[in-house]
Amino acid sequence: MVVSLGTQRSHCNKDMGNVQAPEETFCDLDTRQGLPAVQLYVMPTFFLAVLVLGLPLNLLSLWVFFHRLRRWTRSTVFLFNLTLADTSWLLALPYLINYHVDQLYWRLGLPLCTCVRMFYHNYFYLSIFFVTCISVDRYLAIVHPLRSLVLLGRRQTCLLCVAAWVGVLVLSIPVATMTLIQTCPGSNRTVCSLYILLSDPGESLPYSLFCTIVGFLLPLLSICYCGLRSVRELRHRPCRPDPHNKQRRLRRALSAALVLFALFYLPYHLSRNAAIVMRAVYPDDPASWRRADLAFALEMCICSLITCINPLFSCFIGGQFRREFHGTFAVMFSQCPGTQVASIISKRTRMTVSKRQGMSAVTPVSALPAPTSQ
Repeated sequence: MVVSLGTQRSHCNKDMGNVQAPEETFCDLDTRQGLPAVQLYVMPTFFLAVLVLGLPLNLLSLWVFFHRLRRWTRSTVFLFNLTLADTSWLLALPYLINYHVDQLYWRLGLPLCTCVRMFYHNYFYLSIFFVTCISVDRYLAIVHPLRSLVLLGRRQTCLLCVAAWVGVLVLSIPVATMTLIQTCPGSNRTVCSLYILLSDPGESLPYSLFCTIVGFLLPLLSICYCGLRSVRELRHRPCRPDPHNKQRRLRRALSAALVLFALFYLPYHLSRNAAIVMRAVYPDDPASWRRADLAFALEMCICSLITCINPLFSCFIGGQFRREFHGTFAVMFSQCPGTQVASIISKRTRMTVSKRQGMSAVTPVSALPAPTSQ
């Protein structure tokens, strides 16, 4: 029996403080239905694959940022924070994997349950924000190259990143207040609920719509505006050589950001709001919620892939990062026996990187001996 959120809070257990009455969505694990099967089998499989693939990629990216990049641009700072957000979520992912493998049995208490739910929410909007910042950075560099040095200098860039972390943390406070520990009837199994799948949408619906507008639609409009203005600016400039490939880099940044929004962020927000709206429209008919819940659960799996895609996004956007990342990757493979081809690629990559960074191994002219007279 599905119980409203207000009823749950009124029946709070005195011994466990935050243990609430059960939600059917979390307690009914009949795998003949779609949602329990996804929760018990599909989600842990996806999360485990993402952890195995995404954590090494992001840790390698962090190593490149700290040890290989000597000159940090504004885009580099944004890409670093994007990688840091992904890594923080990946480190919390084992708790979710264990939870789903253990038949949705949460044994770690409300504080850790709240942290895990907030991590997912935080990293998602941090990812959106830093992708948007990269697009705005490209726009300022092209349309307002001189003003951008004042508007978005090194100090302003760092302060903006700090403000993003703090702002997203504040934005996620309602997630903490709506996260519940519930005990299923007939057993001692406790579940870590997700605010989106609670039966009472009185709090979750306005909050979800607010996050959609502020955390998704506004960044999407910003990316579209910055991209169109930048393309227009470049087209109206007189024809001249483009040694820095500004037009190509702009197209890369714009297309990559729009692909991320179209494949991951847009379906996620649509499915999340649909799941909550169905509860508001049909409050007494839980069977009508199942398709929307199933779509949202599957979208959670797909969205977890962003942590694997973002390192590739960093390579796609940052030329210096891409060269160092490829060089480091090649060096790692060259250490394995029987990888002579990789060793050759590694040497060529390192030579290219050195030349482009002005650190070529060729002896400078001033250090060469003077030519002998004939």
